[in-house]
Amino acid sequence: MADPVREQREQPVSPVHPRTPGAAELAAAAEVFGLLGDPTRLHLLWLLTHGEADVGALTAACGAARPAVSQHLAKLRLGGLVQTRKDGRRVVYALPDGHLRRLVVEALNRADHVVTGEPWHD
Repeated sequence: MADPVREQREQPVSPVHPRTPGAAELAAAAEVFGLLGDPTRLHLLWLLTHGEADVGALTAACGAARPAVSQHLAKLRLGGLVQTRKDGRRVVYALPDGHLRRLVVEALNRADHVVTGEPWHD
């Protein structure tokens, strides 16, 4: 008799990563989703999908208080979701990879369907 759990575990995650996620991958992914669960952090990440920015630009664009933006960016940095570089006295933030960029954009595209009622598609 077929074991559906075993068959599910043997399904590839993607053509590039052909193994099923283990506990470590699932925990790492859950941590990312936990950090994405705050609207201000998600907004900051969405802003960074358009390119790097410093705290002042991010504060102006998202409308949150500067101390709150700084705290959110610190959490994102500690979680590995943003990277920083110094530009003189400024700290410039950027997304570290295309996977995160696509994840943020897709989450917001899905939210747009929920909010507008647009039909679902692939």
